[in-house]
Amino acid sequence: MQRAKQISDSIELGIILALAGGFMDAYSYMARGQVFANAQTGNILLCGIHLSEADLAGAVHYALPVACFATGIALADLVHCRFANVLHWRQVIVLLEAAVFVAVAYIGPDIVANCLGSFACGMQVESFRKIHGHGIATTMCIGNLRSAVQSVDDYLINHERGFLENGLLYFGTIGCFVAGAVLGNWFVERLGHRAIIACSVLLLAAFIIMFIDREHARPRAVARG
Repeated sequence: MQRAKQISDSIELGIILALAGGFMDAYSYMARGQVFANAQTGNILLCGIHLSEADLAGAVHYALPVACFATGIALADLVHCRFANVLHWRQVIVLLEAAVFVAVAYIGPDIVANCLGSFACGMQVESFRKIHGHGIATTMCIGNLRSAVQSVDDYLINHERGFLENGLLYFGTIGCFVAGAVLGNWFVERLGHRAIIACSVLLLAAFIIMFIDREHARPRAVARG
């Protein structure tokens, strides 16, 4: 598999972001009242369950992070328009995410922490949609799982190596997400609310490696005698 032309489309960045994605969900669920930072389908489901039980407070507990997630998506689009000619706009997004999670580490009320966390996750899901030109999410797994299985089926039918590589790429992203969840729970057990700072470190690493400009890099010409 060839290297991505843009660092924002690269496997190494995808690994970091998928680790961060799993970390976020593990943190919000285990340390912040069993709310999902990324998996908004779960939050919507739980909101509906609480509504069916006439538990308005419980419904709001899950509905607010969904609204903040949507707000994060909208802000990412605005950042794209505003910062396209300054820094790489995706660098602005990961830097904002890192700052938000540092703030979350020192916020007491779970509802505020969950809203900020889901807001940051919304920015990420909108900003990073591809790895090697393939539509891959770094904050959730259901779409990746469907694409992985479909790629493997295509390989079994057509026997083309490219389909197998695609399947491994999707499964690998899911594996990184799971590894991030394991890492997140490990840190939560030891650091509690402060554990999310480790996720900020991952995002800062993503920010730094995005200074690599593959699109404009050119190999030196070889002089001929």
